Amino acid sequence: MKDRIKNLRKELKLTQQEFADRIGVKRNTVGLYEIGKSGISDTVIKAICREFGVNETWLRTGEGEMFRPRTNEEILTEFAADLAFEGDESFKKKVVTALAKMDEETWAAFEKWFWEFIKEFQDVENKKEQE
Repeated sequence: MKDRIKNLRKELKLTQQEFADRIGVKRNTVGLYEIGKSGISDTVIKAICREFGVNETWLRTGEGEMFRPRTNEEILTEFAADLAFEGDESFKKKVVTALAKMDEETWAAFEKWFWEFIKEFQDVENKKEQE
């Protein structure tokens, strides 16, 4: 498991201190995990999986994917949290604000336009692939 802990931390581009802070342990504890000098408790394993969206089976055994698939709710929550820190002039923030202000009639028109746009985009991409 020591190699998986280190690989995960590197994949997340975190220092040992940053990783430790996020899971509630000391930096030297993470170092001990990574060199195999300290066992990892079930509590810490659960904290790692919860904090970083890690597949617990992968962390324990190396089997499967490193990260578990995120739910739509998790994706939206993370996006909203990130958006809250964007400046008011951010394009993403302007778009989401405009969407949030739409009434049901506007949503219906937007949905119709959106699916037509996607179909047109797919047609263009398919045409490119055939050339």
